[in-house]
Parts: sequence; C-alpha cells; structure tokens
Amino acid sequence: MSKLNTGAAAWRAALFLSACVLGAGAAAAQAPAEADRKTPETAATAEDGLGFDEVIVTGVGAKARKFDQSFAVTTLSSDALQKLAPVNFADLLNQVPGIFAEATGGEVQNVYRVRGIPNEGNFQAFHEDGMPTYQDNDGPFFKGDVMNRVDLMTANVEFVRGGPAPIFASNAAAIYNQVLRRGTEKPEGAVQATIGDTGLYRLDGYWAGPIGGDYRLAAGGFIRTHEEGYRPSGFPTDRGGQFRATLSRDFGATKLTGYFKLLDDNNVFFLPTPLFDAASGRNFGDLVDFFEGTLNSPALQNTVMRFPSLDGRSVVTESRDLSDGRSIKLLNGGFDVEHGFENGWSFTNKLRYTQGELDFDALYSTSAPQLATTYANAFLTGARTAFGADSTLRYTLAGTNTVFDPATTGGFVIQAQYRAIATDFRSFMNDTRFTRTIDFLGKHDFTVGAYYARHGTDYRQRYQDMLFELRSQPRTLDIQAVSPMGVVRGRVTDNGVVRYNTSFVNADAETTLWALYLNDQWQVTPKLRIDAGVRHEDYDMGGDRSALRAGGLPVDDPTTLADNFSSTNVPTGAKLRDTIEESVTAWTIGANYDFSRNIGVYGRASKAFRVPTEFNIYLDALPITTEARQFEAGLKLNVPTLNAFVTAFWTSFEPLNAGFLDFSAGGAPINRAVIGEVVTPGVEVDFAWTPISFFSLDGAVTYNKPELTGFRNFNAATGQPGAAVPSAEGKLPVRQPELYGSIRPALTFATGEIAWDVYARYNFVGERFVDLANTTTLPAYETWAAGVSADIGRFRLQLVGENLLEEEGVTEGNPRADVIGGQGSRVVNYGRTLFGRNFRLTAAYRW
Repeated sequence: MSKLNTGAAAWRAALFLSACVLGAGAAAAQAPAEADRKTPETAATAEDGLGFDEVIVTGVGAKARKFDQSFAVTTLSSDALQKLAPVNFADLLNQVPGIFAEATGGEVQNVYRVRGIPNEGNFQAFHEDGMPTYQDNDGPFFKGDVMNRVDLMTANVEFVRGGPAPIFASNAAAIYNQVLRRGTEKPEGAVQATIGDTGLYRLDGYWAGPIGGDYRLAAGGFIRTHEEGYRPSGFPTDRGGQFRATLSRDFGATKLTGYFKLLDDNNVFFLPTPLFDAASGRNFGDLVDFFEGTLNSPALQNTVMRFPSLDGRSVVTESRDLSDGRSIKLLNGGFDVEHGFENGWSFTNKLRYTQGELDFDALYSTSAPQLATTYANAFLTGARTAFGADSTLRYTLAGTNTVFDPATTGGFVIQAQYRAIATDFRSFMNDTRFTRTIDFLGKHDFTVGAYYARHGTDYRQRYQDMLFELRSQPRTLDIQAVSPMGVVRGRVTDNGVVRYNTSFVNADAETTLWALYLNDQWQVTPKLRIDAGVRHEDYDMGGDRSALRAGGLPVDDPTTLADNFSSTNVPTGAKLRDTIEESVTAWTIGANYDFSRNIGVYGRASKAFRVPTEFNIYLDALPITTEARQFEAGLKLNVPTLNAFVTAFWTSFEPLNAGFLDFSAGGAPINRAVIGEVVTPGVEVDFAWTPISFFSLDGAVTYNKPELTGFRNFNAATGQPGAAVPSAEGKLPVRQPELYGSIRPALTFATGEIAWDVYARYNFVGERFVDLANTTTLPAYETWAAGVSADIGRFRLQLVGENLLEEEGVTEGNPRADVIGGQGSRVVNYGRTLFGRNFRLTAAYRW
C-alpha cells in the first residue's frame, strides 16, 4: 500500500487559515445565530436535563424520541461537551454511567470498559454519523479513541450501552456515535482558542451555511500543540490536528451528504512509573515525581534499533524517535444517501473508505526497579564466559566510559522496553438499510439491512529491551566488563540496549465481513413498545507472516552480549499463510412501557460477540471468539425538576483469555495465560436534577460487582485448559472498581450583560486490584475539577481546572508483569498515576 502524502506542515497551516479566514469573513458578513448561544435573559432558566425529548439516531432503525427507547442512552450536546472540557475521549467516557475509563495514558489509546466487560475497548464501537472510521473496534495499536477526536464540528455525541448495540454495529455491546454538524440555511460558526499551563495551545473552528445551488456545507476542526504535557517528557507531548467536513443537498425525496475527514496527530504514550520498593521501603518520589514523573526521555529521541533482515541473513539498523509517539495519519471519506419512496419504504446507504498509517514509538514498562548489584550479577556468568573469567562489571552512561554510580538513584536501576510499530491500514464499509412503517396489530418500524466491510493492514513490530537510571526522564546505561586493571573488555549492553530483537513481527492481513440484520420496533399500544433484532455475520480472514526461527542476530558483534539473546524472532525468508473463518449471530429483544410521558420502565436481553482479529494472524495465536450476554431493566423518570435513567444490568463475559508477557528476574520474557469467565451484576444511574432555576446537579453513578469464575491455566498453543487457579475465584477483574461515577453541580445566573456558568465535577473511583488474585491494591481515589464560563454577547470565556486537590490516584499497576502474581505486596509500588493539577483557559467567538 502506498504511503499517504499528507504534508503535515502544509495542511496544519491550511487548517489554521481556514478556521480564521472563513470564521472572520462569515462573521463580518452575517448576522449572529441566536439559537446556539446564551443570553442573560435565558441563562437563568436553562434546564437541559437528560434531553428526553431529543431525537436520537444511534441504535435505532428509525429516528425516535429518547424517552421512548427500551435502553439507556446518554446524549451530550456540543455545549455540554464544552462545559465538561474533557482531557481526552476517555475522560469524556468517564462522565457516562456504566463506562469505566482510565484517562492517564495521554490523548489516546486509553482503557475503557462497559458494564464490567473486561476487554479494554473490544466490545465498544466508535462511530461518526453511524459508521466506524475503521471496521475493527480495536485495531493494531489503535483503539477507537485513536481515530476519534471531539472538536467544534461535533454537534453531539450519543452513548448507547447494551440495548440494540449488537444489531447496529459489529463486535459491540456499546456504541459511541459522534453526530457531525450539517450545513445550515443561515451561516453560523465559531472560533475557539485554548491555552493551558502545561504548554497547551489549541485552535478550534467551524463554519456552516449555504454555498450556492442548494448545497449546505459544514467544515472545521482543530490544530494543537502541547509542549510540556501533563507529564513533561523533555519534548512536545501532542502536536497535530483534524479537519472534517460535510456537504449536503436535499432533492426532495432524496438527500445526499458527503463526508471528509483528515486526521494527522502525534501523541506521546504515558506508561506506569515506579512508586516505591516494598522490600526496602524506599520511596521513589524524590526520583520520579508522582504527578510529573515519566520514564519517557529525550535520551530516546535517537534510539538505534537492530533487528534481522526479512531473509534472516543480515542486520538492519534503524533510528527511532520516542517523541514521535503514536503518529497517525488518515483520510476518511464517503457519502450517505437517504430516499423516501411513495409506497412507505425508506432507503439509506452509508459508504465510507479509510486509508492511513500509524507509526508508534513508546517506552513500555516491563520490570520493576531492581537493585543495581542484583541486576548486574544476573549477567556476570555470561560476561565472564565472553570476556574473561576474572572480569568484573560496572555501570556507565550509555555509549561512554563515564562511570555511573547507582547510589545516586538509591542503588536502583530499571529495565524497560522500546517498542516500534508501523501499520498501514485501509477499510471499506458499506451499510444498506430499508425501513418501512407497517400497521399490523399496532405500528411496526421494520428495518432490514446488509453490511459489507473489507479491511486490512500491513504490520511491522520491533521491540528491544533497554536499561535506565531510576529517575524521571532517565538516561540510558551500559554495563561494561572490565579487567582487574580497569581495562574495558566488552559490554553486556550496547548503547543502553540490553537485548536486541525481543520481538519481531512482519505480517499482513485482510478481513472480509458480510452481515445481514433485522430490527423491528413494534408500538403495540400507545404505552407498550417492543423491539427485537438479529444480526448474522460471516468473517473471512487471511494473511501472511514471516516464518521465524530461533537464534540471535544474524551477524554477531563480539564486543557486546546485547545481540546474543536467543529467541524465536529471526526470519527464515519464508512466508506462512493463515486463514480464519467465523460466523456469529447476535440478537436482542427489549420492551418499554410508559405509564405516562413522565415515567416509564424497560427491560432487555441481548448477546454480542467479539471475533478474532488481525493479531491472531500476526502472532499465530489461537483464534477465540468471546461473547457477552447482557440483561437489563430500567426506570425512566421525566418530571419538572428531575430527569433520570436507572438501569440494573447483569453481564456475562466468556472466555476472558488473560494472556500476557511476563518477565523473569533477569528480564527474560515468559509467556503466560489463564482463561475463565466474568459475571457482573450492577446498577447505573444517569440523572439531572434542577430544584431551582439557577442550580442543577447532574450525575452518572455505577455500582457493579464483577466476579471471576472458573479460571484455569491455559495453553495458548493447543487451546487446552490446565489446572484451576483457585486464587482468582470470586475476585474482581484486574483494575475494575465496584463503585465509580461523576457528580456535577452547577450555578447558572446573569449579572448585567454577562451570563455565567459556575460548576464543579467530582469524580470518584473505588478500590481496584493489580492482579487476578487481588493481592496488590489500587486504592480508591476522588478528584475535583471546576470551571467558570462567561457569555458576553457572541463571546465566551471559560476557565477549567483539573485535579484541583492533587489527589494521588493510581489507575493501573504494570500489566506486562503483574496480572497473576501482583507486585509481591498489598501496596502498589509500580503504576500509572493521575495527572497533577492543571488549568485551561478558552476564549470563543460565535456567530
């Protein structure tokens, strides 16, 4: 596949100019649109509630009022999104009941789970206007949030948990759908600038209006740079932006809408850091700051990787730059056709095509800090065999003879893994749907649809292990073998590299999907509504990967041991072909009974699936299809001062294949796996209470009790279970709390010509655990955020502060090593921590 020619600097400049020039020009020529901005007269009486009267488009065959649905759906308008001011998409998901997210990895590639389903993103479909950007929910190192950004082109977001999600999306127990702005009859738009005390500079803009010939255009996006970042890495954290546009025309019975999206963004990935050593009681806070500390380092902006050539006969040398982070470039385009026939049928067709590339550089946590003497002694025998029986070992700064004294870092060193991944991806998707309203024993909104997708990737993965001093933004270290006279005889490491070619994958894969789905929304009586649906999918996957053999690097450097590591990562020059065929049938049935326009109840049962992915081809992994069964029952309340969704749910997920890469004390990789089931009963509450005109209290609270059951050791090669793992029985899944949520009080009032919003956000997360046996605790934590905004005519100023009390929460341990055995103590000593206190100031101009 050819590389995209995006020209990052050129298009970022073009986006900046379009946001400013289009915005300013239209503002000068047109009167302001009053509907989308507050005035002093309306500020004191605004009651958004949960928007029960809104018409939703996600998870339904025909557009319908939110209150009439037999499932829980949360909607957030553009104005609500601006008020929440989420740090990233995962932070936004944290404000939705039933979804638990960890927003500490950076801008993208965060962890989010729905209703206790322990797969981190697999069962959640990210859509834009009803279609995914890429067919797979969890592509090769790009989850849904990697391809999705919220900006001023987002009209609103609809979050469907459970319900009919398995019918209207593949591999989905939830759908998060961004609805984009459309062109308007009268021009409108906005320009918004944001600055933050972490070196954040961002410009958003959009314009919508007629462009002649009955065509309507909406276009806009953002550009952003984040210099220091929430954890200073010694280089810019985030830089890039997005541009999106919709062009539509109404031909009477037929409506056409075209879509375009360009995303070009670089985002640094934050991983766990050492907190303290349980054995010695040594706190590492003076070396790696809790809020700002990171193992990311400018020392890795010119990292040399060495790995075998594809024929396995020579060595390839490549220079990588950690500051590139997760670099994603994609183009997405397509069109929608809507047509209404005179006989009552309506037809819609949505087509999308995506082409892009992802280049990913990150430093992954692998081993916990070790005493420098213990770590070096693990290599002493090998060093003496290679360089002389009387050799001793010493630490130096990488690539030099400058001796490093580990006493300056408490006597500790740390090993981590540099990961370089490149993926070229493409995805074609088409959804064709016919809907008809039929009067038979009530009214039926009947939908039949066919879905086709073909997506593929060319994938390259290179890992190597590296050695560092123990401090924030650490320098790389070498271990030298020296004679009794101090003469350097050789090196255990090589310019900081402990082990070249820890992992090597070179593969490609293509997947073809055919799906047929049916859905019926049956209004039995004015109060009773039943809906049911079924979706059958057939998958055909195939791909090639480089055949591998055991050995070190093909060409040995006798001065170092870093290339002697024997693994099964050396290509033979041959290709191996794998194919996977899978068929699944998802279904749902639900009922809704409205006692009045103010109160109703609903219930539902559904089953969703997650089929194998490209990774099964890449890694020759056993293909396992997982399933999630959900049962839910809920209450809807829509009274003058209170809106509420209260949903009780029960989720069963199996099998959970907790496969991961563990590491021995000497840092050698060990593959381990366990397999079992997770059962989750729970209740979620989504509410908006406005007791008086100028005060509101919104909230999203979830209590669930997921339990592991039937866990056994697992042979991933044969698919055979082994001995039971009794230590996991009845325990919580890794990193899953029982209680979590968000409470958001707000005051809305006016003083003279200024309309004010003053609000706070209280987020809380219950106790979680690092491992399946629940031996290492991730303590509960709570954070406070607050903001104030002032609307003065067409202008808005907003100040937002996050983690105001600097709560020291830890969101994960070290998933590379701690999943089964924990960290050897009850107290977590290695983990990914919350970002510290930070502030953002936004100025917006609307017309």
